[in-house]
Amino acid sequence: MNIEKTAAQMRKGVLELCILSILEQKEAYASDMISTMKDAELIIVEGTLYPLLTRLKNEGLLDYRWQESTSGPPRKYYTLTQLGKNTVEELKISWNDLVSSINKIIEKSI
Repeated sequence: MNIEKTAAQMRKGVLELCILSILEQKEAYASDMISTMKDAELIIVEGTLYPLLTRLKNEGLLDYRWQESTSGPPRKYYTLTQLGKNTVEELKISWNDLVSSINKIIEKSI
């Protein structure tokens, strides 16, 4: 079994929840999100983030606005729509239920 590959797949599975949770706190642009994830020791690259943001936008969970930048090209700032706010709350409940269930299994196997 390739532990690193399995761990990477687990991280990919929670990226949507992480991104929505970041945006629940405040609007952000892609570099903000990458930095926040890095600070939490969850590494995400632009090639993974941008398609995820596009999918979430197409699903109606995100909206964005362009803002001029003094240090380069305009930045796209993302925010949650009302559907996005509802979704992140539901995902948090599902996440907590899942973690609780997994911990029950793990604790029995120790």
